Amino acid sequence: MEIESMTVHLNNLRFHAFHGVMEQERRVGNTYVLNISLDLCDFSSSASDDLSSTVNYAEVCGLMKAEMAKPALLLEALAGRLARTLLDAFPLVSRVSLTVCKDNPPMGADIDSAGVTIVAKR
Repeated sequence: MEIESMTVHLNNLRFHAFHGVMEQERRVGNTYVLNISLDLCDFSSSASDDLSSTVNYAEVCGLMKAEMAKPALLLEALAGRLARTLLDAFPLVSRVSLTVCKDNPPMGADIDSAGVTIVAKR
């Protein structure tokens, strides 16, 4: 068998954080949801069953929690920072696709969320 690709997914990670342009957003905060796909450049974990040959989900969550605690004005800047953090922390990751959504943004509309998707590679 030849493996062509392997992607680790973390779906619907939720955080209460304080991002936004409006002062109230930075003071009261909001719920943010992350969806992350990490393309791996090493597929040996499929045969080795060894955590050191892949990405540790708990470490990804911990890094995202730490980064979400640092306020940003724009979702675009936040998404860029999150993607850079993942690429810097995990040498086995060749490409990151990350979506960050803000639930019920304060924009005077009936909307579930607003978000940004970024795709970054080494």
